[in-house]
Formats: sequence, C-alpha cells, structure tokens
Amino acid sequence: MKPNNVILKTVTRVAVVIIFTFSIYLFLNGHHQPGGGFIGGLSTAAAIVLLYLSFGIEKVRENIRIDFKKLAAIGVLIAVGTGMAGAVFGKPFLFQIFGHVDLPIFGDTELASAMIFDTGVALAVIGTAVVIILGISEDR
Repeated sequence: MKPNNVILKTVTRVAVVIIFTFSIYLFLNGHHQPGGGFIGGLSTAAAIVLLYLSFGIEKVRENIRIDFKKLAAIGVLIAVGTGMAGAVFGKPFLFQIFGHVDLPIFGDTELASAMIFDTGVALAVIGTAVVIILGISEDR
C-alpha cells in the first residue's frame, strides 16, 4: 500500500517556490552583504533535496534532467577560470573588475566579475550537495 502524501506534496510545491526565490535573493544580495554563491547554492540544493524527498528520486529525475556531477565540475571551472582571469592580465588571483550599465527595466545596474565567480561557486555547491545527499540515500 502506498502512503498518502497529499499534504507533503502540496506544502512542498509552495515551499520550493519560496526557497528558490529566497535563494535568488541570497545569491544576488551576497555581493554587498552576507550571502552570495555559497549560501544561495546551498539553499537551492535544499529545495532540490526537498523535491526528491517528497516526490521520489525517479519522478524528479524525469523532470530535472541535470547531471549534478557535471554541474559541480562546470561550477568549479567557472570559479577557477574567473579567479585566473586576473592572473592572465597581470593582476592578482581573484582580481575583481566592475562597472555600471544602464538596463532598460532596472536602470543603473552594477556589473561585477565577482558575480561570475559567485555563479561558479553556486553551481559547484548545488552539484556537490545534491550528489552527496543522493549518494547517501542510495547507501541502504
């Protein structure tokens, strides 16, 4: 007999949207305040794991077709590549550049190379955390 998880699945649908939204906020806010790629990626991984717990591994894999090992590797490559970019131009490792761009909807927006680094960190954390938790769940 299959358990009735209607309440769990309904709450998960709402909670995952809230967690993903908060993850984006943490990621974007982290350049100037506490947060950034690590905690944004960790909270995103928590939402993905919640989906796995509520709907089952096979059902989520049908809908989220991401190889999380490759995602982690891509994230590390982006983070290291961003760090090495400064060294290529004779600057220190992780040298940051930034500027301002006038975007149509958002107006004057700061763009920084640290955001690319944070993207790499977030992808690495999401990939690593999900792979570890799925690996633990398969060790029965």
